[in-house]
Amino acid sequence: MTGSDRRGDGQKVLVAGAGVAGLEAALALRDLAGDRVDIALHDPSREFSYRPFGIGEPYGTTRAFRYDLRSLSELCGASLHASAISAVEPEQRIAVTRDGERHPYDHLIVATGARMLWAVPGAATYWGVADEGQVGDLIADLRLGRLRRLALTMPPGHSWVLPLYELALLAANVLDKTANDRTRITVVTPEAAPLEIFGPRAAEQTSALLAERQVDVIAGARPISFASGRLRIDPGDEVEADAVIALPRLEGRRIGGIPHDEDGFIAVDEHGGAVGMERIYAAGDVSSLFFKQGAFASQQADTVAEAIAAAAGAEVEPRAAGPRMRAVLWTAQGPRYFSGRNGEDEERGSSPSQRHLELLHNGRLTARYLSPLVDSLLAGNGSHSAERSATEAPQRV
Repeated sequence: MTGSDRRGDGQKVLVAGAGVAGLEAALALRDLAGDRVDIALHDPSREFSYRPFGIGEPYGTTRAFRYDLRSLSELCGASLHASAISAVEPEQRIAVTRDGERHPYDHLIVATGARMLWAVPGAATYWGVADEGQVGDLIADLRLGRLRRLALTMPPGHSWVLPLYELALLAANVLDKTANDRTRITVVTPEAAPLEIFGPRAAEQTSALLAERQVDVIAGARPISFASGRLRIDPGDEVEADAVIALPRLEGRRIGGIPHDEDGFIAVDEHGGAVGMERIYAAGDVSSLFFKQGAFASQQADTVAEAIAAAAGAEVEPRAAGPRMRAVLWTAQGPRYFSGRNGEDEERGSSPSQRHLELLHNGRLTARYLSPLVDSLLAGNGSHSAERSATEAPQRV
């Protein structure tokens, strides 16, 4: 059902942000609630960037696909307003945009994502987008044998986790392909063990994989700065390095009138509702849940959509969001699947293929509603044209 098919008399649902979580929530709501809801997306962006294999972009193995956001909004059955929501008046249920426009709502979904901030002075920062040059230049130097010591690190607190180890494993693969046995790769992580967020077994497996690829790991240390060939860390001795690649620090995008923690993240309950607020929800990186990842953001969005659909009168039994986290670690030699519950291993007797079956597609985790839509556009089978910047399908790293 497209925007033109809606009657416009349903409960008004405003979605602040049109990234993975925002689009997934809109699609889920349209499917679950039909014309019981009138969905409006608020985002100043013109494009949606689809990057299922984005970690490989600095290595030249993948490309991003970009789609016209207005076209995607129509496919989601939602209208698009090209202005961000900057504040809410919760008692009146009014959302105010940066342009000063006032929009009433019955339900508000905050899916604004997180700001990425420079975290380690002197280091090259991997921003998670098509490389602007610095990280790509370092990978080129690595391929040409110009680096003898490469360190990869991330700040403590809210940050990505998977890309740190993926970047290291992909770098190790570059050394293998160039028969370079002189360069050393070191990972410096504030985690007590690599990927401990998925539980002890995942940490053990990841540690073994890194050791097998001859990647050194310094765990339980936070990076401070990089200068004169030395990475300062705390605690521990300085790490000698010719170059350092760091992940950014994340900070939630704040909306006035909605409580948040000191880093801008919104605390949520089991249904994605903003704690202490009525009819306001948060999904994706802006929520206070520590794990930040696209597939997890889409799971949160589906949980929120179920809660709103039920409130709008749809025959939906809203499910509480469980603490389970699913993800794929790209190793350059096949994917590794992880699933855990807040630092605890998944239940025994559940094989990776069974655990990930419903969310696994073409070797990656997907959003339940958004991925099939975008995949149909990638294959040229979509019912609505969308712009894209690449002419080849994504490849597994």
